[in-house]
Amino acid sequence: MTHKPVHAANLPKPVGPYSPGMNFDRLIFVSGQGATDPATGELAGADIETQTEQCLKNVQAILKAGGSDLQHVLRCGVFLLDMKEFTQMNGVYSRVFGDHRPARTTIQAAGLPGVGLRVEIDCIAYVP
Repeated sequence: MTHKPVHAANLPKPVGPYSPGMNFDRLIFVSGQGATDPATGELAGADIETQTEQCLKNVQAILKAGGSDLQHVLRCGVFLLDMKEFTQMNGVYSRVFGDHRPARTTIQAAGLPGVGLRVEIDCIAYVP
C-alpha cells in the first residue's frame, strides 16, 4: 500500500509543512481547513456560519481532488474558538451534510491559526 498527498488546485497553499490531504489506499485524511476563501485569500466572513460553510467547501474541494466527496466522509473534527457558537456551526454543518451523519468530535480550542478564524474542520473519508 502507498500513500500520496492530495492537493486541490483551487485552494491556497497550506500555511505550514503539511499536505491538505493524504490518500492511503481508499482513505483520504483531510487536514484542518479554515475559512479562507480561495478566490480572495481572505476569511470568507467574520461570523461562524459563513466560516463554517467555507471550511466545508474547502474540505470538499480536497475530497473531490482525491476522488471522494462529502457523502463519503466517515469522521469530522470540528475546532471552535468559542463553544457558545456550537448551535450556529451545527446548523450549517447539518444543512451541508444533509441526511449523511459522519462520526464527529467538536471541541473548543484555545486558539486557531489565523486572525479572526472562528472554526477549523478536518475529516477522514473514503474513495468509493
